[in-house]
Amino acid sequence: MDRSEIEALADIAYGIFEHYLTTQFHNRKKPLYRLVEDGTPFQNEFNEIYSTFKELYPELVIHLQERYPSSDEMYRLICEGEGVIPTKTIQSYWIIQDAPDTDPHATEDDKAGKWLIFVPPDQVDDIWKKIRDLTWQNELGISAKVSTSKRNPDSRDYRKVMYVYTADWENEEEVMRVREKLRSIGIADRIGYKRNIETFKGEYASKGKRVTYYNA
Repeated sequence: MDRSEIEALADIAYGIFEHYLTTQFHNRKKPLYRLVEDGTPFQNEFNEIYSTFKELYPELVIHLQERYPSSDEMYRLICEGEGVIPTKTIQSYWIIQDAPDTDPHATEDDKAGKWLIFVPPDQVDDIWKKIRDLTWQNELGISAKVSTSKRNPDSRDYRKVMYVYTADWENEEEVMRVREKLRSIGIADRIGYKRNIETFKGEYASKGKRVTYYNA
C-alpha cells in the first residue's frame, strides 16, 4: 500500500470517527461546538467515546492511528476548532449540526430538501455559527451542514456552501418559515431550495438548467 492510499484510508477513518464523536455528544444533549467554544473540559468523555469506537471499529482505528498515534492529539485539534469551525477544519469536508431530536437519517429521506446558501470564505464562520445555533435551538430546520477548509476536488465554486434542511419539501409553509428565519440573520440574497428527489437523481444546475424547486 503506497502513502496516498494510507492517507486516503486515514481520511475515511477520521471522518467516521468525527461523525461518531459528534453523534455521541449530540445524544447526550451536549453539542460538541458548545463544549469547545465554552472551553469546557471534556477529555474524559472523549476518551470514553474513543475507547468504545476502538472496540466497535478496530480496523478503522488501525488506519486512524497511522495519522494520530495518540488520541490526545485528536482531542487537542478538536479543542482548537477542528470539526467545529469551518475555517479551522481540514480533516473533514463537512460539519453537520442536527436539531436536538432529529433522526440522523432524516436528511436522506425522499421528502426532505434543503436551502442552498453560498458565502465567501471570510464570512463562513460567522454565518455558520448563527445557523448552527438556531438549528440546535429548534428554530430552523431539522439539520444543517457547511463545507470546510479541507480541499474538495469535487467543488465547482470557490465559495463555501451551507445546507439548511427541512423534513418535507411539500410543506411550503415550513419551508418558507425557515427561509424567513434565514433572512432574519442576514441572508437576504435570493437563494434556492433543492429537493432530495433531484439530488438523488444526480441533477445539478448548469447553464440554462435550474434544479431548485423554490427560490426566495
